[in-house]
Amino acid sequence: MKPVNIGLLGLGTVGGGTARVLANNAAEIARRAGREIQVIHAAARGLGDSKPEGTANVDITEDAFAVVNNPEVDIVVELIGGDSPARELVLQAIDNGKHVVTANKALIAKHGNEIFAAAQAKGVVVAFEAAVAGGIPIIKAIREGLSANHIQWIAGIINGTGNFILTEMRDKGRDFADVLKEAQELGYAEADPTFDVEGIDAAHKLCILSSIAFGVPLQFEKVYTEGISKVSQDDVSYASELGYRIKHLGITRATEQGIEMRVHPTLIPERRLIANVDGVMNAVLVMADKLGPSLYYGAGAGSDPTASAVVADIVDVTRDLTTDPENRVPHLAFQPDHINDTPILTMDDVVTAYYLRMNAEDKPGVMADITRIMGEAGISIEAIMQKEPAPGESTANIIMLTQRIREAQMNQAMVAIQALDAVSGEVTRIRVESLASD
Repeated sequence: MKPVNIGLLGLGTVGGGTARVLANNAAEIARRAGREIQVIHAAARGLGDSKPEGTANVDITEDAFAVVNNPEVDIVVELIGGDSPARELVLQAIDNGKHVVTANKALIAKHGNEIFAAAQAKGVVVAFEAAVAGGIPIIKAIREGLSANHIQWIAGIINGTGNFILTEMRDKGRDFADVLKEAQELGYAEADPTFDVEGIDAAHKLCILSSIAFGVPLQFEKVYTEGISKVSQDDVSYASELGYRIKHLGITRATEQGIEMRVHPTLIPERRLIANVDGVMNAVLVMADKLGPSLYYGAGAGSDPTASAVVADIVDVTRDLTTDPENRVPHLAFQPDHINDTPILTMDDVVTAYYLRMNAEDKPGVMADITRIMGEAGISIEAIMQKEPAPGESTANIIMLTQRIREAQMNQAMVAIQALDAVSGEVTRIRVESLASD
């Protein structure tokens, strides 16, 4: 049978890894796919006379559109990242009747609706397993392995940089800025770390997971996003004293009112498996009505782990080459005419528990004022911890855990507490999730 020809866009960390895996494991991949798979054309810049491993017989050009328009290419693999020209290249590949594999989470989160509609019209496949959680096959698990279930919620550590920073802060008592600097030196964080530490990268991935889980259009602009740059060493220590760990979670949940999509620092009970996922590793916890909870753990980035997911997609697409388009696995898990318009909740309507930390004068009546405000807002307090003032200081840290309440009610209470003369500065808030199976 004729080999399947790959056009590879990008030969960086992931692209180079993909070429290497396809070359090194060619026989095993052919056994699984039923056909030989070979890279024949690639686009990359700045290589000079050197060729990455696995590309010795590959025609390499700087013109990505030459690869997309090559009539001999069957599958275009887009690994250049970003919005443009990735969007234009993918749409051109689809228009040319070529299947597409991509690891580009921003592209799918922001332009996936347009891309999938174009692919459906042309009868081609767009595969994107590597766009979420690197080498962990989470998209396939939700889209296919859990297709008999109603997904109830998903909570994931889906950015390794943020998880590395929070792990170091907890285990070694280091400050955020200090650990971020090391993460940049180790190559875990970019020179501009905004996408990682402010949650944008995780929001791209959560948007995709939410659409696959609940059969709604991709709506990246509706993901509530909050980073970890304001998490202090005090918060990490106090959380530990209370039996919790702080993780930067992406959470999506189906409720009677709509769907939650939110990325923010979260306290999790330390006994939960996902609370013990450390360093740069990723993990996604899925709650399904028939299976119950299942945890998917592994490397969320890196050359070989991400290439593993890319090549798995290439194998899947190769298997689909002779399949009737109507009988393929849908891009977003549900048949296109069954994607629904369930509303996405704003954060004001989200119900969760809270960790609060405030700095207040150490004198009678202050605690009574704070608890009165909480009671008037309908907020029940689960636990209170007050720290002794530092030597020579007249203020102390007060830490509270609340029961579950609407975010709008918590916002109201925080404004009133911050207005008290005895409270200095802003109240620190971190949301709390039990991630229990009930």
